[in-house]
Amino acid sequence: MKHFLKIFSILTLSMLLGNFSAFAEDCHRGTLDKAYCDRNMDQVADLPLDPKDWVDPKTIIFTYTPVEDPAVYANIWKSFVKHLEKHTDRKVVFFPVDSNAAQLEAMRSGRLHVAGFNTGSNPIAVSCAGFVPFAMHAKDDGSYGYEMEIIVKADSAIQSPSEIKGKTLAFTSPTSNSGFKAPSAILKGEFDLIADRDFTPTFSGKHDNSILGVYNGDYEIASVANSVLQRMERRGVIEKGKLRAVYRSPTFPTTGYGHAHNLHPELVAKIKTAFFTWDFDDDPLYKKEFAKADKFIGIRHMNDWAVIRQIDTANGVSYDCK
Repeated sequence: MKHFLKIFSILTLSMLLGNFSAFAEDCHRGTLDKAYCDRNMDQVADLPLDPKDWVDPKTIIFTYTPVEDPAVYANIWKSFVKHLEKHTDRKVVFFPVDSNAAQLEAMRSGRLHVAGFNTGSNPIAVSCAGFVPFAMHAKDDGSYGYEMEIIVKADSAIQSPSEIKGKTLAFTSPTSNSGFKAPSAILKGEFDLIADRDFTPTFSGKHDNSILGVYNGDYEIASVANSVLQRMERRGVIEKGKLRAVYRSPTFPTTGYGHAHNLHPELVAKIKTAFFTWDFDDDPLYKKEFAKADKFIGIRHMNDWAVIRQIDTANGVSYDCK
C-alpha cells in the first residue's frame, strides 16, 4: 500500500508540474514583458514555477531611487543595510545608481535584488524588470505619500501655472511621476498647456537639480516632488522660504520598495520581515531624512499605483520594454 501511495504521489506531482508548465506557457501578462508571468492576476510578475529558476544570492544588492546624489543615500541607508543583513543572514551591498534607466536595467539583468523605485518608475519596473513592490513609507496613522509641486522663486511674478505659457519649464526625467508625468497631464487637462506647443520643456535629470536650478536662478519654474524639497530644506541645502509653489497636486504614493520576481521565496520572506521590523527611531539620520514617515506599510501595486497608471494612460505612455 505504501509503495502504491508513493507511486501515486509521484505520478500526481508529475501531472501537476506538467499542468503548471502548460499553464505557465499560456499565462496572463497584461503589461508585463514576455519574460514574466502573472498567474494570479495581481499585475506583477510571479515567481517562476521551476525552483531551478529561483535566485538565492549570497550577496544581496540593494539600491534606492536616484532622486538626489547617490553618495548621500549610501550613508543614510547604512543602518538599514546592517538590519537587512541581520535578518537575511547574508551580506548586503548598497548600490548607488545615478539614473532611473540604470536602476531599471540593473534589475532587469539580474544584477539588482532589492530596490526602492520612485513613484513614476514603479509601473515600468514592474512591467519591464520583474519588480515586485511590497512596501512603502507611511506615518503611524497609516497616511503616506507626497505631492507634486510646480515651484518658482519666492519673489517670482508667476502666480499660477497658466502663466507658464511662453516660458521654459524644467522637468526632471521622463520616468518621474512628479517630475514629468503628473505635471504634463495636469497642465494639459486643467490649463490646456502642452509642452513644445505652449511652453518649452527642459530636463534637469533629477529633482535636486531642478530645485537647485530654481533656487539659483538657472530655471524660472520647475515641477518636483515636495518630499525631496522638504528633505533638502531639512539638510540645509537650500534655505526654507526661498521657493514657492504655484501648484500642488493631490497626494501620490511615494517610493515603492520591493524585490526581483525570481528571488527564492524563503529569502523574500526574510527581506519582508526586515522591512516591516525596521524601527525608524533606531537611526536618527534615517529618521531625519524621512521625517514624514514612521514605518513601512504593505502595498499592492494593482491598487496603490492605479492613479499613476491612469496618469500614464492620460499621457499616452506605454510600457515599452525594448
